[in-house]
Amino acid sequence: MKKLTLSILAVMLAAVVVFGGCSSVAPSLTTTVPRPATSIATAPTVAPVVPVPTTFSHVPAPSTTVARPSMSIPPPATIVVPGPVPNVPAAPGSAPAFSDSSRGGGSAQAGAAMPAPQGFAGGAAAAAPGNTIGLAAGGAKDISNFRENIGNNYLPLPTDVTYEGLFYDYYFDTGASKPTNKLYSPSYSFAVTRDPLSHQTEYYLSVGLNSGLKESDFQRKALNLVIVLDTSGSMNEQYNKYYYDQNGRQVDAYSEEGINRSSKMQSANESVVSILDQLTSNDRFAIVTFNTSARVEQSMDFVNRSDMWKVKEDVRNITPGGSTNLEAGLAMASKQISRFSGANSSEYENRIIVLTDAQPNTGDFSSSGLASTVQDDADQHIYTTFIGIGVDFNSDLIEQISKIRGANYYSVHSPSQFRQRVEEEFDYMVTPLVFNLSLNFESRGWRVEKVFGSPEADESSGRLMKINTLFASKSQGGETRGGLVLLKLKKTSSISNSSIYLRTSYEDRNGRTDGDEQTINLETTQPEYFENTGIRKGVLLSRYAALLKNWMIDERQHVAYPRPWDPCINADTGISIPIENNGQWERQSLPLRVSGLYDRIFSDFASYFNSEMRAIGDNDLKQEMNILNMLSK
Repeated sequence: MKKLTLSILAVMLAAVVVFGGCSSVAPSLTTTVPRPATSIATAPTVAPVVPVPTTFSHVPAPSTTVARPSMSIPPPATIVVPGPVPNVPAAPGSAPAFSDSSRGGGSAQAGAAMPAPQGFAGGAAAAAPGNTIGLAAGGAKDISNFRENIGNNYLPLPTDVTYEGLFYDYYFDTGASKPTNKLYSPSYSFAVTRDPLSHQTEYYLSVGLNSGLKESDFQRKALNLVIVLDTSGSMNEQYNKYYYDQNGRQVDAYSEEGINRSSKMQSANESVVSILDQLTSNDRFAIVTFNTSARVEQSMDFVNRSDMWKVKEDVRNITPGGSTNLEAGLAMASKQISRFSGANSSEYENRIIVLTDAQPNTGDFSSSGLASTVQDDADQHIYTTFIGIGVDFNSDLIEQISKIRGANYYSVHSPSQFRQRVEEEFDYMVTPLVFNLSLNFESRGWRVEKVFGSPEADESSGRLMKINTLFASKSQGGETRGGLVLLKLKKTSSISNSSIYLRTSYEDRNGRTDGDEQTINLETTQPEYFENTGIRKGVLLSRYAALLKNWMIDERQHVAYPRPWDPCINADTGISIPIENNGQWERQSLPLRVSGLYDRIFSDFASYFNSEMRAIGDNDLKQEMNILNMLSK
């Protein structure tokens, strides 16, 4: 078990980020859920009930593939609002399926046809799910900073783990069963499962993020791009060293090494070169650097009118120094790109990419001030991507800013890894497709308790889910990268067959609105039930992230606590939903520690996670098992 001496703990209290405590435990729910008596789909085999063990260990139910409702397919090149589809009686004793009454929404009237959304080839038939791209929420696109902190024996910030960032590390079965030619088409899947610690029954509904945009038709627009590079003094440090220690003092990262390793600046420079390599002759670009102030290194111009070899060599020779005025860098970038804000959105994408360790200490570095600058750009159809550099990347600050329309962020911990990532998904990184997505959830028997996988989860309520931006995302093998948002439901009525009315609305990049309406009915079943591996994986990862967040919050709250303390989660509370409060920007290093009973909790949860990983059949989940094993030693 990793510990700190009490003398070190005492001086850390003023420097740590302050977080709220764990949420209160949710009331125990009943062990049954409504299931529709009728279904369009062929009745699936019932997933057998798995006895709940008296320990934290878990035996998974066999993975069950469930047939889903068929949907009306609109004719080519138009979107037809289908009428109600008659239900077909389900076989007695069948597992939950949806009684699904769907019709198009948004700006269309019932029964009316509307033009296919932008990005669809005119006259093209609806693409099969396996031939289309997917969609994923904006915000965080990984949890690499969390993994790097753990790997370097630092205690991460709770904001280093986001549900949407974790989801984007994996591919999901979204529950889509039929083709669509809409820009966005949701699908819904259901799960009933017990909390692995408290054994309380929980209910989940997943929202699959599907698109009818063919992969063969997907191509990013030409770019008006400004690359903003942080050249402040903190960028001179190594990737795996904190610029500030636990007492807020600047640290010489090389003082004990005796060798020269790649600095954050060198890695950031190479990352800029990787981005430049993705540009085509029709793209415009500019380069802005900032430290104490900002300057233009390369004025906005077309790639084919620039000496790209010289530009890349100049970037590689950039050196760090000075303070960090992120506000000045953003303002200079906005000035460079603002004259293109009125560019035809069907031809050009306006984007600012900022590479920084996000430790502003000069200018307006309040979250509201920086967010206001990014928001002003977004209002002009200029969107922002943040690339976090180094193990001390301030995810707390950037996580808030990236909730803004069109924004996202990534973490970089190796120039070679970043180059590979940029080469594979640069077009997805800079292509938002859906804006202002809202899901209205209406039911007498259910409400939304928590949303996992959306940066705007805090803005969601028991009746409404919001997502500011959906980006294009890769699909493979019938699954979509990050293509899931998970709703944790709370039963509010003893009614055995309470319907849920779901209405979505969204805008495309031209401001055109569309939407979808569906009514689903849920009928009684027993845990453990998962309609598909997609929702099963979403539930597993959400529990994993919530456990990690509760642990990090607990450790930081008790960093200078002299007496033994109990974790905020236990066999009574289960894995409760953590409550986080934003802290200060310059993150100080805290050594990795697993205190109290958390080592046993992690060990028991690892057993549950391992059994679920085998049932889901995704070996990529082993990276989370490695972390759990490290934390339980």
